[in-house]
Amino acid sequence: MKREKIKDLLLSPAPGDAILAMGWVKTRRDSKDFSFIELNDGSCLSNLQVIADHSLKNFDVIRTITTGSSIKVHGILSLSKGAGQKYEVQAKEIEILDPAPDTFPLQKKRHTDEFLRSIAHLRSRTNKYSAVFRIRSELSFAIHQFFNDRGFFYIHTPIITGSDCEGAGEMFRVSTLNPHEPMKPDDSGKLNFSEDFFGKEAKLTVSGQLSAEMLALGLGDVYTFGPTFRAENSNTSRHMAEFWMLEPEMAFCDLQGNMDMAQALMKSLTRHILEKCSEDMDLFFKFVDTGLKATLENLLASEFIRLPYGEAVSILQKQANKFEFPVEFGKDLQSEHERFLAESHFKKPVIVFDYPKTIKPFYMRVNDDHQTVAAMDILVPGIGEIIGGSQREERLPVLLSRMEEMGLNQKDYWWYIDSRRFGSVPHSGFGLGFERMMMFLTGIRNIRDVIPFPRTPKSLEF
Repeated sequence: MKREKIKDLLLSPAPGDAILAMGWVKTRRDSKDFSFIELNDGSCLSNLQVIADHSLKNFDVIRTITTGSSIKVHGILSLSKGAGQKYEVQAKEIEILDPAPDTFPLQKKRHTDEFLRSIAHLRSRTNKYSAVFRIRSELSFAIHQFFNDRGFFYIHTPIITGSDCEGAGEMFRVSTLNPHEPMKPDDSGKLNFSEDFFGKEAKLTVSGQLSAEMLALGLGDVYTFGPTFRAENSNTSRHMAEFWMLEPEMAFCDLQGNMDMAQALMKSLTRHILEKCSEDMDLFFKFVDTGLKATLENLLASEFIRLPYGEAVSILQKQANKFEFPVEFGKDLQSEHERFLAESHFKKPVIVFDYPKTIKPFYMRVNDDHQTVAAMDILVPGIGEIIGGSQREERLPVLLSRMEEMGLNQKDYWWYIDSRRFGSVPHSGFGLGFERMMMFLTGIRNIRDVIPFPRTPKSLEF
């Protein structure tokens, strides 16, 4: 007999079928002649109640089953006599696949997020984290569906790169050289990577954007979705060394079209998760953030505010006494500033655009004022920045001038520069931090809790 998932059993059109279920024991309680087992297999939040009576040949063994044990159940699916559940299983045979000892760390009590991070290999067995990871899976699918429906092509960009997209230099080095032998400098006194695997310095990517631009300039509309890395020694609730980024790039698209697409994406993903993950989302509405449902529904009902950077600074300066960090024109907005705009001032998502060019990377298109670039960030309540993007600089002379201003070696970007020589077109794109989107949808405030195995400074477990 084929195993059926508990999610499918609970959605069965009628009782009476002989079934085979497998899963992990959440709890067991006993009466004189019966044992009642709550079984979960990870397919949904709800448990399946299994009733074992004293006629089973191993009934005495069944009454010793502990929380966390894995079992196999043959039985009959029947209408439940108890409240709150449609079906239960009258067990005909129960086999213990692997008993969990009394030291199993996930007993029936509330565990802190900090404790669960220390046993991340087990936390998918809890209600909260199984819900998180099911939503993460569904959100990934929703991303692919959104872009597929709009004629985008899914592309794969390099993980190992020789280019620093952001220009911040916070990248992990990739090398096959013997770490116990000192690296000899080259003639200029710099580290010599000529004997390394690639013959030059190689690093883990912080973004697939530059490569995605190249494919957009041949395929039209593309997106890449995968892991990115940042060697930023930052122990905050919003940063990790390894995280996932969604990065669409669109040829023949300006900043307005870019903002339109980013807003449509946010609405579509939110709507999809509310519709497809309603049971899991209810857990977060009830136990994580009681205002979350209203926040998500407000996003769906709202047109995002579009606010020039200069106006954003003016609004923030009037409330300067509320902030830890100063607000100055020409400086990037801090998380507290971003959240104030979205949560307190406008009470809805905000798109801030036209940032000073001095605080943005070389690839963003310079505006006619020569002081700002066609950049945009989407700010949402509870998170702050969740999307960052821009219209890209398609004009070769301006691009070269920006690279010179920022001290970039044009030889390292010869292929990127080439794309502006051979039929360059206006194009735009943005990056959505996948984990930040997960935080927004679930109300979870620590990024370590929306990815199965977080990578942070001094933490490389699991």
